[in-house]
Amino acid sequence: MHQMKSHAAEQTDEFADARKAGGLRPAFRALRVHQWIKNLLVFVPVLLAHRVLDAPLMLAAACAFFAWCLAASSVYLVNDLLDLEADRRHPHKRHRPLAAGTLKRKTAAVLVPLLLVPGLALAFYFLPPLFVLALLLYLALSTAYSLFLKRLMVVDVMVLAGLYTLRVLSGGIAAGVSVSPWLLAFSMFLFLSLAFVKRYTELRAASAADDSHGGASRRGYTRDDMELLKSFGTSSGYLSVLVLALYINQSREVTMLYRSPAALWLIGPCLLYWITRVWLLASRGRMHDDPVVFTVKDPVSYALGALIAALIVAASW
Repeated sequence: MHQMKSHAAEQTDEFADARKAGGLRPAFRALRVHQWIKNLLVFVPVLLAHRVLDAPLMLAAACAFFAWCLAASSVYLVNDLLDLEADRRHPHKRHRPLAAGTLKRKTAAVLVPLLLVPGLALAFYFLPPLFVLALLLYLALSTAYSLFLKRLMVVDVMVLAGLYTLRVLSGGIAAGVSVSPWLLAFSMFLFLSLAFVKRYTELRAASAADDSHGGASRRGYTRDDMELLKSFGTSSGYLSVLVLALYINQSREVTMLYRSPAALWLIGPCLLYWITRVWLLASRGRMHDDPVVFTVKDPVSYALGALIAALIVAASW
């Protein structure tokens, strides 16, 4: 009993000290600006269509990017408000501003419309109506995910993969560039693999902490599902590479867009290496519970990304 009181007192002191920090920095951290890297996916259709030098198209994609960033940050705040108590018990998420107490709930609630309204206004005034619908769909799915979809097994990872793919599709809509079904299929399989990585890592951490009633179990999974999640995730990742191979071999777009399409075949081994490495690190407990954060901090991912970009340029010449 004495130990429980001491622990509670330590937590109270921790939150009290955290609140003293205050200032704009916690509010900025709550926006999760590092997650904005996901929204760069809106540029993918323009890049793959070789229209990078088309200023109007790039400007439209840039507007789409900032609209997504503002909308996404508002969703992150809503998610943190809804998951406040759970985040305080999480080994990593307890350091988030709201969970740590450095950002007040009232401040977060005010920030939500301050971000959402400009994001929607940007979309309404400068982008096609179909893009606005895509953004509204993102808001609806993300809110539903925060409220209940994340607790439904399989549905949760499919929604996460769908939200990534929706970014790609909305980028094509914003710029008026047609998005190939091959690209959508590739995106869905690749991001489904990353969604499984996220769940597997959470479940592995919960299992290591002997948290059979918390963590990933609240997502609809148990520790008995770990091997299946790994199997599903690796299969999805490898299927994305298969889609890429079929695209290179069968799509007419390849011969229209690339002068030396044979160079594209080398992208396959790069992706196979990256996907396999991600899953090996996850199985060894060395993966961050957010694959995006891992990628941003991983030098190998940057090197492979640069190599893939170089191969695409080489195939275009």
